[in-house]
Amino acid sequence: FQQIICCHGAIQPVQVSWSCVETVIGLYGETIEVPCNNGNNKPDGLIFTKWKYVKDDGSPGDLLVKQAQKDEATVSATDGYKSRVSIAANSSLLITQGSLTDQRVFTCMVVSLTNLKEHSVEVKVYKKPSAPVIKNKAKELENGKLTRCNVVSAIIITSAITKDPATGLSSTSSRLQYTASKEDVESQFTCTANHVMGPDQVSAPETFPIHYPTEKVSLQVVSQSPIREGDDVTLKCQADGNPPPTSFNFNIKGKKVTVTDKDVYTLTGITRADTGVYKCSLLDNDVMESTQMVTVSFLDVSLTPTGKVLKSLGEKLEVSLEKNASTEAKVTWSKDNRKLDELPEFSKLTYSDAGLYVCDVSIEGIKRSLSFELTVEGGPNIMSLTKRRSNDGKHKILTCEAEGSPKPDVQWSVNGTNDETSYFNGKATYKLTVVPSKNLTVSCHVTNKLGFDSRNISVFSLFEEHKSKPEKNEDGAEQAKVIVGVMVGLFLAAALVGLIYWLYIKKTRQGTWKTGEKETGTSEESKKLEENNHKADV
Repeated sequence: FQQIICCHGAIQPVQVSWSCVETVIGLYGETIEVPCNNGNNKPDGLIFTKWKYVKDDGSPGDLLVKQAQKDEATVSATDGYKSRVSIAANSSLLITQGSLTDQRVFTCMVVSLTNLKEHSVEVKVYKKPSAPVIKNKAKELENGKLTRCNVVSAIIITSAITKDPATGLSSTSSRLQYTASKEDVESQFTCTANHVMGPDQVSAPETFPIHYPTEKVSLQVVSQSPIREGDDVTLKCQADGNPPPTSFNFNIKGKKVTVTDKDVYTLTGITRADTGVYKCSLLDNDVMESTQMVTVSFLDVSLTPTGKVLKSLGEKLEVSLEKNASTEAKVTWSKDNRKLDELPEFSKLTYSDAGLYVCDVSIEGIKRSLSFELTVEGGPNIMSLTKRRSNDGKHKILTCEAEGSPKPDVQWSVNGTNDETSYFNGKATYKLTVVPSKNLTVSCHVTNKLGFDSRNISVFSLFEEHKSKPEKNEDGAEQAKVIVGVMVGLFLAAALVGLIYWLYIKKTRQGTWKTGEKETGTSEESKKLEENNHKADV
């Protein structure tokens, strides 16, 4: 850094030259470069360049001489500069380990065959400020009260400056007086030092505890939600003062309980009777309080019947559900893991009503499940007994369907192959495959512990069917039997009518004989009677 301060003249025997005093700023502890006429210092006929300085007592002192024809300079200084000075290629004076004692005027003298010039330079030494540090911090700040804190930094001219006699360095202290408020709890305080050498130096941030009285109390209920019977519930009282209070009064449903050195009160194994309003307050101020409503959830459920239920087919079953809950309860029914829209009414039980019924009753956070397993029993009853020819035409398949619970056992009157057996909702299906060699009457006999049932069916031989026409099947033969039976019945009915009519005519004739009336038309009646008798005989 250079700054022109003043000008002065010098008279020499050869020629008079004028020069101005420049200012150079060096950094403390670093090498200071003092220029000689800003590098314009090598005139024609140069003989030598010499550096000298003004001592503390005002007398001149030589530093070094550099002959134009030599590479090395000759140091002539005998004081502290002896080991610290040298000359650069541009004739600048180099001073190592710059200190505040180097703040003086240095002169460069350039001597040539025709001229002698002197160039004076004033050196000033600056030191970059160290980072400021906040000292003498207040332990705490009180709301609304004035508090001091001192800030120490380097080379900042503020309210107080001290100087180190050994180094010549100065220290600047700044005192901060501050009135804190509650909002400054998280505030950070810093000090910034400004210097011409820059950049700004900022101290590490500091926070201060700020004390202020309690303005608000809050009560918190610490528990899982919702609160259920049997849970432990913790009441936590908090105040916004600093430092915070450590003891409180709790109002437990009208009863005052004081806790010291803690801010919680625990209710263990809470019940529905503990539902109510709870409060907490400061020890010395009952007016500053906070309240919370504690609601204990509960659910009582009763189901009739439960467990295993045994009923007979056609009976009535009454199911009742009673519930008592802290809020409206939701009820769902399922049967054998399938959800039901509603529970059926069992006014007349059927086999399909049997199953496992589960009732789920729930409120938020609580669920109860109750169940009953219904079994419907009844004696076996054969609903149908049918027959059909197999697809390959080589077998007869008989199917016997029966209802009953427990599942009926089946017994056939002929040997065969049991193909399939199924049982669902009290309905059993049995199939038997046979190869009849002659016409048979086959019986299906079903039994369980409550009774039995039996039914017969006629089965034609496969060999007899092969002798008949291909299109005639077993069902057609059965139809033929029915037709023959109907015709025989008609003949018998006609014979009976003829007999009744003959008896009537005979009785009428006897009456005529008794009264002596004429037997007009008796020959025709006799003829009709004889015709009817003839039909009956046929």
